[in-house]
Amino acid sequence: MKVVLFCGGLGTRIREYSESVPKPMIPVGHQPILWHVMNYYSQYGHRDFVLCLGYKANVVKEFFLNYKPQAYADCVVSRFGSKVELLSEIKDDWRVSLIDTGIWRNIGQRLWAVREHVADEEMFLANYSDGLTDLNLDEAVDAFKKSGKVGCFVAIRPPLTYHLADIDTDGRVREFRSSDRSDIWINGGYFIFRKGIFDFMRPGEELVLEPFRRLIEADQLMAYKHEGFWRSMDTLKDRQILEDMVEQGK
Repeated sequence: MKVVLFCGGLGTRIREYSESVPKPMIPVGHQPILWHVMNYYSQYGHRDFVLCLGYKANVVKEFFLNYKPQAYADCVVSRFGSKVELLSEIKDDWRVSLIDTGIWRNIGQRLWAVREHVADEEMFLANYSDGLTDLNLDEAVDAFKKSGKVGCFVAIRPPLTYHLADIDTDGRVREFRSSDRSDIWINGGYFIFRKGIFDFMRPGEELVLEPFRRLIEADQLMAYKHEGFWRSMDTLKDRQILEDMVEQGK
């Protein structure tokens, strides 16, 4: 299946870093987080990507146009760099469509702009490009296929450190509980769509607002609950947590 990746946002919540590079190109370890997301899909056999570019699109294009696997892999260099022998197999055999969808567009507009690139796909995947997970993608896709629905999003528990209060109308506190004991689920930014999704969209609309409302009304939207690891990179603290995981080999 093709994978649509939304790479055009301004990254305002991590602006301290994304002033110089677009958010998907912020490194986690030696590679941009975008590379980690693409590698995740690649492990499940999905290697045909459609990148919806916007803010600093040239930075993303230059990464792929000038990509040198030897910069990230073990290698032997001889003849003063003219000969490079890789010591490990390079598995990043990707087909990447780099589509500039504009700077000031929302996610729905970006998906609408690349609809012709997935027109021949019965189903396709989509992602915000700023979150990592250990979700079993094959199981999620299989559940979606069996559902017969048009759209699916991966639901995760918010990684909050707050204590949630259960309070009566008169102010009496019934319970305090941590977020992992709550029944709160949020959109994790991993999507599976049938091509019929575009029948529920209108130009200019945000993806998870009006189109998802129409899907819900038509009983064509499902949530796939994931209890395992998920972490988005919204802030510098989030990036540091992912960096620490890389350093610890996790």
